[in-house]
Amino acid sequence: METVSMLKQINEAAAYIRSKCQAAPEIGLILGSGHGVLAEMIEHGTVIPYDDIPHFPVSTVEGHSSELLIGEVNGKTVMMMKGRFHLYEGYGVEVVSFPVRVMKELGVHTLIVTNAAGGINTDYEAGDLMLIKDHINLMFRNPLIGPNDKRLGVRFPDMSEAYNAKLREQAREVAAGMGLTLREGVYVGLLGPSYETPAEIRMMRTLGADAVGMSTVPEVIVARHAGIRVLGFSCISNMASGILDQPLSHEEVMETTERVKPKFLQLVLNMISKL
Repeated sequence: METVSMLKQINEAAAYIRSKCQAAPEIGLILGSGHGVLAEMIEHGTVIPYDDIPHFPVSTVEGHSSELLIGEVNGKTVMMMKGRFHLYEGYGVEVVSFPVRVMKELGVHTLIVTNAAGGINTDYEAGDLMLIKDHINLMFRNPLIGPNDKRLGVRFPDMSEAYNAKLREQAREVAAGMGLTLREGVYVGLLGPSYETPAEIRMMRTLGADAVGMSTVPEVIVARHAGIRVLGFSCISNMASGILDQPLSHEEVMETTERVKPKFLQLVLNMISKL
């Protein structure tokens, strides 16, 4: 996507959203598999199908809706993506991360990303919640490749604090106040859609990864490029390949996220009130 056309597309998408909703969002939410229940907490919400927004792709994955919601949560105006896009669906990395550009244009200053992930750290169990402290990009794709426009961000953005330290500290305090055990670890992003082999999981553990998934990394890179601060959570929906003597399935992912969604929902809601 050339820079000029990207700017034009960002402006066109933002203009359409503004025509449907006058509220100016402060906080962006990108929800992973099974986390769409957060949308139920939006008050005075405007629902905009992705199909209707210029240049937006559509999610094709079970457990992901294809709607944008703008409204109030705990007194804050949020812009919520109910369903995200993945590289394994065939979208380019700049397309997957495009909605974050639109969020920035609309006024979003803080992004909360959630995902379902496989547990690599053998101390983890399915159903754990993990605060993302850093990530490893094994997708080998970067949405910033190509000409850089300074209106979007600097040529070489700093990623030494991809996930905001102050927000992570607040998340730990919120979780402690809830009596909730919150893991904290490194998320590794892969292309998918096949699950990883046991040998690949051993490699990733050696590299320092605690959880693995097929999303999040492109959106976070673009958010940091745009100057948006990021907070990320993974729901450990299953243990990764080779840790337990059982096959992996998307059904298990959905079942686990359904089981833990009450505590996960409350954690995110309590964080929003702090932002």
